[in-house]
Amino acid sequence: MNTRAVPVVIVGAGPTGLTAAALLAQYGVECLVLDRRESPYSRPRAVHLDDEVYRILARLGLSEQFAAISWPCRGLRLLDRDMRVLAEFARDATDGKHGYPQANMFDQPELEAILRASLARYDTVTLRGGSEVVALTQHEGGVRVDLTDPAAGQPGAVLAQYVLGCDGAGSLVRTCIGTTMRDLNFAQRWLVADVATNADLGQWEGVHQVCDPGRPGTFMRIGKTRYRWEFRLAPGETADDYAGLARLHPLISPWTPDIPAAELEIIRVAEYTFRAQLADRWRDRRVFLLGDAAHLTPPFTGQGMGTGLRDAMNLAWKLAGVLDGSWPDRVLDSYQAEREPHARALIRLAKLIGAAMTQGGEAGNLLRRVAAPRLRLVPGLREHVLDSQTPALHRSDLVVRHPFRRSLAGGLCPNLVLPDRRRFDDAAAGRFAVVTLAIPAAEQRDHVRHCGAVLLEAAPGTGLHRWLRQGRAHAAIVRPDGAILQSGRDLAALITALPSFTAAARSRALPGTIWGLIRSDLSLIRSDPGPYPDTWTSDHRPPLRSRLLPFAWPGAVSPT
Repeated sequence: MNTRAVPVVIVGAGPTGLTAAALLAQYGVECLVLDRRESPYSRPRAVHLDDEVYRILARLGLSEQFAAISWPCRGLRLLDRDMRVLAEFARDATDGKHGYPQANMFDQPELEAILRASLARYDTVTLRGGSEVVALTQHEGGVRVDLTDPAAGQPGAVLAQYVLGCDGAGSLVRTCIGTTMRDLNFAQRWLVADVATNADLGQWEGVHQVCDPGRPGTFMRIGKTRYRWEFRLAPGETADDYAGLARLHPLISPWTPDIPAAELEIIRVAEYTFRAQLADRWRDRRVFLLGDAAHLTPPFTGQGMGTGLRDAMNLAWKLAGVLDGSWPDRVLDSYQAEREPHARALIRLAKLIGAAMTQGGEAGNLLRRVAAPRLRLVPGLREHVLDSQTPALHRSDLVVRHPFRRSLAGGLCPNLVLPDRRRFDDAAAGRFAVVTLAIPAAEQRDHVRHCGAVLLEAAPGTGLHRWLRQGRAHAAIVRPDGAILQSGRDLAALITALPSFTAAARSRALPGTIWGLIRSDLSLIRSDPGPYPDTWTSDHRPPLRSRLLPFAWPGAVSPT
């Protein structure tokens, strides 16, 4: 196997790694994806994503493909041990404020196949299976990635400016940079069973949660003919105890009472230990952790895989801005500053929901029987339970919040329909966007254009107009990942604070060739850990201005 130098090496070709590669490719960033498997991992794992994560797939041009393999979820039903309904939180399947259903079930191998196929459209992405990374060595100008390639029968090495560790819970990348996982005090062994059948189970089309501390369980439909059951294992039990349908059937029979065993096909039965863990360090110089390498979330909110895709969405555009010389490397410190508190909040929520539905012994069962049927009487609770909105990002160098009052900063701009019938994401197209109630002056329009951003005027009666007014803002800067950098009432000040971001424009002008312009300087092919190319230094980047925002955008201002 020939070795080469590339701007970004991604270790792991799961959903997070594939998404990161596609997002970087949209900005023309060349990357190499390495995975020890030759083909996608065939065992189903994740089965749910919300409308915020659906937006990421749409950003990759995969909304129609995902719609073809996904199944909208109709809500949540709480059951007691006798399968009696304690409470039901039903939702319709209409699109929410982000343009897609708020809860979507799917089969992960099918999603991975779609993501892999999508990389073929980018000539800047190379996906290499059968290549196992064995070591990382950081030098002043980059990272040496040592790997084995069984097909070539010899070891090799790749030189990268940045490495993204998307290699899962047992991450080698995490080990190489000396990061440890902090235990958040949750570990449960669960049986996970996937079954296929053409028979009609006649079940309610939502998630069924059995609130039984003795045998808590979950049932959900994840496709036209696919169903999943999850049950907590008792001490001494293993997945082998339920390997055959004869042993599994007593557990799933409440949902399949009239279905002949011959019409049920077990796809897999496996044991998983659901954990709550968070990496203490998500970045070491030029190496980053994403997805399960950085965090493990209990499944009760269905946010495990989605949290990894959010990592990729948060980091990709920042990395593109650094690689094209627009911004200094320190901009990348905002990745952990934003993503770690968000992931921690989702983990805590999953633990809380899991405890509320499954713990407390017989006293907990009695409390649920009394309280759950009355939950529908609590004002606004249904909307809160079904709302897919996740917490706003904490303050960072790229989230400028007012110190004393609430603002839109850190939240997501809704993917609303614009007057020209496009949605917000289509108009923004991976760029910064300035959304405003006021009519900008000509010089303000020129400045926005010069920064590589798009200007959207929120006319009265439009969704964007209502969104700004509800947020008590006259204008907002929306980042390429849809999060709000800053909002306020002074349009001139916000436009002055707009960062310059040219990666998106270059990608459209020269698709897939940004790094090709300097490839001859980066194509250092070597197998020893010698010095790195001088062209990887950043002397051409603008100096920091410490008295303003930490990355010193031209004209940066304090929050308004």
